[in-house]
Amino acid sequence: MTEPIGESSKQMYSSRLCCPVVELRQYTLHHGKRDILIDLFDREFVESQEALGIKIIGQFRDLDCPDHFVWLRGFRDMTSRAKALTDFYSGPVWKAHREAANATMIDTDNVLLLRPALPTSGFSLENRSALPVGSDEVPASLVVTTIYYFERPVAPDFISFFEQTLRPVATTLGATICAYFVTENSENTFPALPVRAGENVFVWFSTFQDSAAYENYIAARSQSKRWRGEVSVGLKRYLDRAPEVLKLSPTARSQLHG
Repeated sequence: MTEPIGESSKQMYSSRLCCPVVELRQYTLHHGKRDILIDLFDREFVESQEALGIKIIGQFRDLDCPDHFVWLRGFRDMTSRAKALTDFYSGPVWKAHREAANATMIDTDNVLLLRPALPTSGFSLENRSALPVGSDEVPASLVVTTIYYFERPVAPDFISFFEQTLRPVATTLGATICAYFVTENSENTFPALPVRAGENVFVWFSTFQDSAAYENYIAARSQSKRWRGEVSVGLKRYLDRAPEVLKLSPTARSQLHG
């Protein structure tokens, strides 16, 4: 079982990378309401959360599901997460816009609470900030989120397998791997927003210049002897069920965009 990030690792981490605690949030929306929520989110919910110490890492359209909105936010630790979320959801911006936001949503409980698999494997958002409110040029890039499920907490030998085998092969084939995480098993410090309990996951994020670059990567992967051999065999040995893959198009104001 992997160990929580220690204080010395947190200090090293916070000096270079974003967010020792990350929420991966997948929302199911009423049909045709996604762009309404994105317009509202990008206009009202970025700076208002970041002013309270929440990092809005990225927000996305799921290309395989037109009624699916995915977003990522990060925190310094679980204690500050509790305070920041309390302040936001009891604050004036959410109170002013919650009815409009909630009217777009069917389900918001598909949430994974994550921490970096290694102190160096979080998101690097140095010198990045959201574009100004009103920006509407959607990036052509693609952020692909791959979720691996395990029967038990992710073991160090899988992380080694990812680092030493899967990651270099995927990179050679055209993926840019920007971060990877495991389940944060701490108690949910803001129970008003549920998270998926009892899940053991490893989540990795890769970026591509555009959808064509991703399709080229998939084609190259299908022809790769190393991927079809040691990578696929290794994954079958570890995984509890089939992976979940999200093909995500960043919104105009998403800080994570490739």
